Amino acid sequence: MSTANPQPLWQPDPQRIAQARITRFQAWAAEHHGAPAEGGYPALHRWSVDQLDTFWKAVTEWFDVRFSTPYTRVLGDRTMPGAQWFPGATLNYAEHALRAAADRADEPALLYVDETQEPRPVSWSALRRQVGSLAAELRALGVRPGDRVSGYLPNIPQAVVALLATAAVGAVWTSCAPDFGARSVLDRFQQVEPVVLFTVDGYRYGGKEHDRREAVAELRRELPTLRAVVHIPLLGTEPPEGALEWSALTAGDTEPVFEQVPFDHPLWVLYSSGTTGLPKAIVQSQGGILVEHLKQLGLHCDLGPEDRFFWYTSTGWMMWNFLVSGLLTGTTVVLYDGSPGYPDTGAQWRVAERTGATLYGTSAAYVMACRKAGVRPARDCDLSTVKCVATTGSPLPPDGFRWLHDEVRADLWIASVSGGTDVCSCFAGAVPTLPVYTGELQAPGLGTDLRSWDPSGKPLIDEVGELVVTNPMPSMPIHFWNDPDGRRYHDSYFDTYPGVWRHGDWTTVTSRGTVIIHGRSDSTLNRQGVRMGSADIYEVVERLPEIKESLVIGIEQPDGGYWMPLFVHLAPGAVLDEALLNRIKQTIREQLSPRHIPDEIIEVPGVPHTLTGKRIEVPVKRLLQGTPLEKAVNPGSIDDLALLGFYEELARKRA
Repeated sequence: MSTANPQPLWQPDPQRIAQARITRFQAWAAEHHGAPAEGGYPALHRWSVDQLDTFWKAVTEWFDVRFSTPYTRVLGDRTMPGAQWFPGATLNYAEHALRAAADRADEPALLYVDETQEPRPVSWSALRRQVGSLAAELRALGVRPGDRVSGYLPNIPQAVVALLATAAVGAVWTSCAPDFGARSVLDRFQQVEPVVLFTVDGYRYGGKEHDRREAVAELRRELPTLRAVVHIPLLGTEPPEGALEWSALTAGDTEPVFEQVPFDHPLWVLYSSGTTGLPKAIVQSQGGILVEHLKQLGLHCDLGPEDRFFWYTSTGWMMWNFLVSGLLTGTTVVLYDGSPGYPDTGAQWRVAERTGATLYGTSAAYVMACRKAGVRPARDCDLSTVKCVATTGSPLPPDGFRWLHDEVRADLWIASVSGGTDVCSCFAGAVPTLPVYTGELQAPGLGTDLRSWDPSGKPLIDEVGELVVTNPMPSMPIHFWNDPDGRRYHDSYFDTYPGVWRHGDWTTVTSRGTVIIHGRSDSTLNRQGVRMGSADIYEVVERLPEIKESLVIGIEQPDGGYWMPLFVHLAPGAVLDEALLNRIKQTIREQLSPRHIPDEIIEVPGVPHTLTGKRIEVPVKRLLQGTPLEKAVNPGSIDDLALLGFYEELARKRA
């Protein structure tokens, strides 16, 4: 891959570099901890991975992390899996999330926006009071440290209050969005056996009301460990029999009591997409998330009390947990509950405008949808407050970078970031002091020793390899739920390179220190020994106006051959005739290489996704290899199960 000296798309000016929190942190860490004063971000990053203990100690001091009992060492054991962080320390995540209430009582901690797009503030003092009241009520219900508390909730202020009250008690939070069907939720919640369920009666999406009372009744029947159900009447219905009312539990005026828990005490359970088998129940710790998110939000995202942080997400995606952690930096967090494209594709830009967002995060897919729909954000909205647009979910194609640069603002910091539910953070992405190159992530994160490795574990530069992390990160899972011997956790990340985290992405680390993500390595295309990322093909193919979405799969044949079909979901009115077929092939040949041209191009009724919006390549590959549907995929994890019937039928015909 050529990474010859391209010109940056954007470069921070000297004033911006000087004012960035990461610049001030580096100067302070140089004075107090021997970090390099010169050499900018690359020197700071090198120090952060070479001196891991000192770096994380510096992070806790810089952000004034309050340890109620001190730690004995920063890293008691650095073995992966099983690294032991800050042994001996006790603290509480929620206490740090509500700290800004002391100085900024009447300012907004949350700005809540629904599809009416009218922002409604929740002040820091109101948030703190509601958390205090609810935490006291949870204790009265017998909720103790380590108990699980679940939420079947949209992205509303009540969800934030419930998470923080749960953490204050030392209980373990877990949530699903209400567009998940009851079976999908049970696949997740039954694993962790919650004692309390917070739920809405329904939600509004795309201008319509969706009643969820039947799903809630099924959850209550199938979760025998529940001691209490708390009803939030979003659609105005009466609480079901035996349910408690949200308003009653949050009416008290109680100062919050924050249980001081060990650093590695579980904070929440997140779930893998669960496309094959039950979703993995990923447990992260109070302390690990606290320090990782302070670093990521306070240094990499450059957030502070004057900022407004908006990321389009739902409570079923790790980005919601990441968004809530914006409170740790004293930032006002924007919660948007609704369809990403209602009443039209440009909706999210108007939310950013109405809330005065300074950092606006969305999915790469949304940016590309805006580009395709001809949305003109700068023309139609006042986005003068927006300093950074960040994207995740999949790699942002080069056209996405150029569109943001042209249609939002030339002086725009574009942060394509890549991480995972597995660490609830980013491995690489935003750095406010570095240039942005089209199609590339700015750099690996501080304390993250990200490398690209070949199959034998040799580091690669300017070549595609496996994304690995060779040092522990505090937010790596402490364990998976119901994985007593740790085998499932070990096999998920550490079976390829012992003692080294293999994430399952193809990546290039360039000689300039930037990072390119090429797609998942477990569904990677591998023709004649040359590895190719599916994301590269999607980017090129989906530029064509006739293609709504695409899916490419590479299948090893029993005879040693390789079959690589490209499935295309056409835009309304488009026809897959000879002319379009030739244009697709010609485009791939010219913009990628002849090797990227598929063996067949097949029209499909749609591309299946996980409930968090990722195209599912591996289960479709398994179906095409003849695996029965019920074994190839967990039906509850798919947005449109009927679509998989098409691929199953195709496999039958081919066989």
